[in-house]
Amino acid sequence: MKEFAALIKTLDSTNKTNLKVAALAEYFNQASDDDKLWTIAILSHRRPKRPVNTTLLRLWATEISGIPSWLFEESYHIVGDLAETIALILPKTENTLTAALEGEVRSVSQSVTQLNTQNEKSLSTYIQEIITLRTLAEEEKKNYLQENWLAMSYFERFVFNKIITGGFRIGVSQKLMTRALSKSTGIDEDILAYKLMGDWTPEKTTYQKLILEENPEDYLSKPYPFYLAYAVEDNFKEELGDIGNWSFEHKWDGIRSQVIIRNDDVFVWSRGEELVTDKYPEFQRFLSKIPNGTVLDGEILPFGNNEIGNFNDLQTRIGRKNLTKKLLEKTPVILNAYDLLEWEGKDIRKRPFSERRKILDTLISECDCDEIGLYLSATMEFQNWEAAAKERKMAREKRSEGLMIKRKDSPYLVGRKKGDWWKWKTDPFTIDGVLTYAMRGHGRRANLYTDYTFGLWDKGELVTFAKAYSGLTDAEFRQVDAWIKKNTLERFGPVRSVTPHHVFEIAFEGIAESSRHKSGVATRFPRILRWRKDKPIEEANTLDDLRALIPK
Repeated sequence: MKEFAALIKTLDSTNKTNLKVAALAEYFNQASDDDKLWTIAILSHRRPKRPVNTTLLRLWATEISGIPSWLFEESYHIVGDLAETIALILPKTENTLTAALEGEVRSVSQSVTQLNTQNEKSLSTYIQEIITLRTLAEEEKKNYLQENWLAMSYFERFVFNKIITGGFRIGVSQKLMTRALSKSTGIDEDILAYKLMGDWTPEKTTYQKLILEENPEDYLSKPYPFYLAYAVEDNFKEELGDIGNWSFEHKWDGIRSQVIIRNDDVFVWSRGEELVTDKYPEFQRFLSKIPNGTVLDGEILPFGNNEIGNFNDLQTRIGRKNLTKKLLEKTPVILNAYDLLEWEGKDIRKRPFSERRKILDTLISECDCDEIGLYLSATMEFQNWEAAAKERKMAREKRSEGLMIKRKDSPYLVGRKKGDWWKWKTDPFTIDGVLTYAMRGHGRRANLYTDYTFGLWDKGELVTFAKAYSGLTDAEFRQVDAWIKKNTLERFGPVRSVTPHHVFEIAFEGIAESSRHKSGVATRFPRILRWRKDKPIEEANTLDDLRALIPK
């Protein structure tokens, strides 16, 4: 555990990619196979289920630290991270464990004492104990946590708590981790990226099997790593050069997915590496038309009344455990395919985009695929950039977010690579709202009020319509924070209501009617565009102005 905690401390203390890769590679060279496997799992968001709820964690931490609960909560709001707060408020008693525990914490039950609780335990041993912890009685959980907290250094506590709460976010991407693994093992990065895709867990595999061995049968349901586009830059037209080298298509606003047809079975994967086959039973129909050995890359879109809907329609299906017949009829979906990654059982990602598309176009045109919910995202070519810009302006009418620009001779790469794929999104919606509530931020902004709620006018009152926490400079955040602390009207736990005074221009990517919001409107990805110091609150927009932006 000490080695893993030291690794996390190193990763968390630098923004330099090369230093992170070097630290990870050194760790992979020295750690045991079990520890390496769990490290890969943790950094790719495959943590064990939380064994204790946060209410009990708070209670037991305050008990052992001897502080009142209100002081813990105030500390938590300042620090902004539960795992770090607990690590900070616990007494520094690494060398006086027996004295600290005397009369306070009883011995852990036989089921736990069978697990070695010395401070030299490995990462994988700790995780096996945490998995076992879920099955124990509440008092046994309390004793186990308190004993281990007191036996650890501050940073070991912090990492231990992070594993328990499931909140690891330390700026290590999957791409960075595969680079380090490649450096340690000598295996190609693309092969490692493919190995790490899917629904594997450390309980079901080993480091040897997952990373070092070749197991063709394991790849039956596996998708390919997704290729991601960069947003265009200010001078992109000059940088991209001859428009004849590029293929255009609309950027659809749905769920990026790969649909795999292998061995007479269908597998559906989201871009977040989640197997979601059961969420889209419609795609089972693909088996009647699409041959085995086919992998399609595309966008899952709502398709009620035989036309593309908006993302808000899809949200009625996302996260549902049970898909009723009524829901499937109300919000049917299609796959709008735009690339072909595997054909006749062969990986064709290295072939030029134009060749892959030719095969895909032929496949869909010859199979009457609209009957099974498989459509083609049409490609376009333009004589000049002005014509492309004109099509981009029509994006919202077609329920898209703008245009995708793909080099005709580009292979299908792994991750976000600059140069071949670009996204030219439409200009965002904007509206001027009034700051009404504020909450402290997290991480380095935990001491500042940076999470804001905004309202729009409706019949003489300000009605909440969006929350945003990005878009201002650090200096502007400090100015707003100082003003909030002097102009608070009421406090509701960590939230403060403030005197309506400041107007901000809010940008967002999508908008739809919503019965779940007080305003009756849901906005997608709201963010602060600018602070309108020139505008009094009376000139802020109204709810009617917001509703007028909803596409008809």
